[in-house]
Amino acid sequence: MNRRNFIKSSSVVSLSATSLTVAACNTPKKASAENDAQPFTDEFELNELTVNDLQKKMQSGQSSSAAITQLYLDRIQTIDKAGPGLNAVIEVNPDALTIAKTMDNERKAGKNRGPLHGIPVLIKDNIDTGDQMMTTAGALALEGHKAAKDAFIVTKLRDAGAVILGKTNLSEWANFRSTHSSSGWSSRGGQTRNPFVLDRSPCGSSSGSGSAVAANLCAVAVGTETDGSVIAPSSFCGVVGIKPTVGLLSRSGIIPISKTQDTAGPMARTVTDAAILLGAMVGVDPADTVTSESNGKSVKDYTTFLNAAGLSGKRIGLEKSFLEGHEGVVGLYKQAIEVLKKQGATIVDVDLLKPLGEIGGAEFTVLQYEFKDGVNHYLSTANARVKTLSDVIAFNKQNAAKAMPFFRQETLESSEAKAGLDSKEYIDALAKTRSTRQLIDRLMLVNKLDAICGTSIGFAGCIDLINGDYDTGFYFCPPAAMAGYPHITIPMGSVHGLPVGFSLIAGAYQEGALLTMGYAYEQASKKRVRPTFIRSLIPA
Repeated sequence: MNRRNFIKSSSVVSLSATSLTVAACNTPKKASAENDAQPFTDEFELNELTVNDLQKKMQSGQSSSAAITQLYLDRIQTIDKAGPGLNAVIEVNPDALTIAKTMDNERKAGKNRGPLHGIPVLIKDNIDTGDQMMTTAGALALEGHKAAKDAFIVTKLRDAGAVILGKTNLSEWANFRSTHSSSGWSSRGGQTRNPFVLDRSPCGSSSGSGSAVAANLCAVAVGTETDGSVIAPSSFCGVVGIKPTVGLLSRSGIIPISKTQDTAGPMARTVTDAAILLGAMVGVDPADTVTSESNGKSVKDYTTFLNAAGLSGKRIGLEKSFLEGHEGVVGLYKQAIEVLKKQGATIVDVDLLKPLGEIGGAEFTVLQYEFKDGVNHYLSTANARVKTLSDVIAFNKQNAAKAMPFFRQETLESSEAKAGLDSKEYIDALAKTRSTRQLIDRLMLVNKLDAICGTSIGFAGCIDLINGDYDTGFYFCPPAAMAGYPHITIPMGSVHGLPVGFSLIAGAYQEGALLTMGYAYEQASKKRVRPTFIRSLIPA
């Protein structure tokens, strides 16, 4: 069951019971003699370098932020726009090299802003930047829109010395446009591809961020999530993703879906880099009152939680429904469980997904109401030509050939049909989704758990622009998403060369604990591998 269908029908039990097949995909439309080569020869000099590796290069004088930034810009041109043609980056920042040179000058003058000083970062194209780049959520209806100022988290990144390298493509409107859309496709940016197998989905909606990090187009990237949009593409693309507690990171200046579930989150190749990026973005923002709840609960340096022995003595709930399904994914899950045990963790079988029952249907109701309210509020003060959700829908109809060439906008339309947030239907649905908190809290308290683990999502399905995404199974994102609780995914291995992620979730503001356990698992398992850029699993 795919993510949208979970939200709409909430057949939770079928998520783990579905048996997946590695289907043959069609050749990507932009395939050429250049990207037909198997395998792609990848000799990029910054491959797999971490934030700390890059800092050492700059501190020693071996390299500079400007040189590193230029290498990433060249890399984007070589394999994102040409070569394999990942199409992960929707726009590069024309100011990137200027920013990098400023950071180099500061370093020469003895100023060091911290671990992100001079580090190139890509951010998702639903996050405002008050510069020459557009913020469009991938929608042609917003093409040309340039934000008046940075989103709060972008300001934090600039303050930390990060070089905003560009913006990543995404599933249009963060995958809240159609019930059969293709993840990673937007009318402005086209289709993003999975760097492991190019005709496979990168998942979404933070598709470009996941693909870009996996393919070494940047050091780290920022995604956003409502239900799975950081975790799922991180899993599909074989990287680390963190969906923080709602309220840890500000949402002001981010095109919204849900005020109760939305959050930005770091995506990186290592848990350490994800921890560094997370710490740079935290902060209480008066423009997002929910962040006041994080006061005293956040830290500036989440790397202090990293401990290779961090699983010892921990009690981890095992989502047992994932022990059934595709044998390849189940095999990886069982291997992960053995790693936990060998590292000193106690495993307790739990059943979190089944009790969720029909809550997923309530979630879709909540998201429709909050999407309409949030988008109308965002557009009302934006510099865009459309000022309401109704305007967006009208624009798409008037420009259907370009805006809706493959699938329509029934989710936009059903959201527009909803009333205000004082509606009884909304209030009742929100109460249902909020009950997920009590369910998780009770399960963890009764079993004395430090975390609950599961398979993040299945492996990547084929890109299908006509029928949209199909069932990938093993989907573990809804509980933490509806509760607003933190969730981390770490590479768990691969099936036929397609990555699968291992998830850990916990209670509110337990990012530190999850990083401790996630880092220990990462160091014990070492499952991150570089992408292969294979055109297709179909033999040549």
